[in-house]
Amino acid sequence: MSRHSDSIRVMRAIIYRRYGPPDVLQLEETERPTPADDEVLIKVRAASVNPYDWHFMRGEPYPLRLMAGVRQPKNPRLGADVAGEVEGVGKNITRLKPGDAVFGTCQGSLAEYACGSELRLAIKPGNVTFEQAASVGIAALTALQALRDKGHVLPGYKVLVNGAAGGVGTFAVQIAKSFGAEVTGVCSTRNVEMVCSIGADHVVDYTREDFTQGREHYDIILDCVGNHSLSACGRVLSPKGIYVAAGGKAGRWMVGVLLSMITARILSWFGSRKFLSLLANINNHDLALVGDLIATGKVTPVIDRCCGLSEVPEAIRHLENGHARGKVVISLG
Repeated sequence: MSRHSDSIRVMRAIIYRRYGPPDVLQLEETERPTPADDEVLIKVRAASVNPYDWHFMRGEPYPLRLMAGVRQPKNPRLGADVAGEVEGVGKNITRLKPGDAVFGTCQGSLAEYACGSELRLAIKPGNVTFEQAASVGIAALTALQALRDKGHVLPGYKVLVNGAAGGVGTFAVQIAKSFGAEVTGVCSTRNVEMVCSIGADHVVDYTREDFTQGREHYDIILDCVGNHSLSACGRVLSPKGIYVAAGGKAGRWMVGVLLSMITARILSWFGSRKFLSLLANINNHDLALVGDLIATGKVTPVIDRCCGLSEVPEAIRHLENGHARGKVVISLG
């Protein structure tokens, strides 16, 4: 086999062989993946990082390791959100073809090439950049499904987004506005202007005011932070209001999450208010919907920074420390 044929089978990818802090991530040359019958091969043009990634990187909460590998990762590739061009397709693929520009999620997107299911990919609108498209994936669909499917948002609803400056939050503010809701965003002082700029009708600076102590009541609270008790949030829910948890600290053993789930079930049983949680269902229909919202200018992805593939460890450190405004994108050109 020639040296040239060897070179086209090799790519650069972020690899981690043990759990730990961002220092465990290494940029290495590795074999290019081959798509299964129901997968497509994507030439990655951009990706983005999520809490999902650093949970896998650290192997926390610990129950996650039952799926990811008890002592070390079963799959050394990291990343989910992706945007790029279809390079090849498996024999069962019918909707996508080589050359299509796509976005969505796949496994191991922090690399030059990755494979994914066509069910988790949508065609990228022509006026949306690869960097914008790569920011959608987990964050935008979490926001959409929390508001539409769990909150049943309608025009005129009062919606509060706790953590409005983060990846899910910046999408949630704009998606709620696209449904005709009146939106209140909760963020820190340095993010007030940005949250106003993306359409929030009201902004609560949590360093100066506790929204759970206010007089306003909300039809939907989308909580991306989890820094207040459910009973505190319940005080500012309308009589038939819905609280949706879409983030927060799980801890190493998920004890807090389990207790919160039990509390939520009890509160929902004994009152008209509902307390729910959400894990996003990534599907091409909802990806296309968000893509249309971006293409028509109803939603503009907030991108904190664009980094190169070699800067992934620092990008995840920045995200993990809670400093990111919107999404941190990895651009591969």
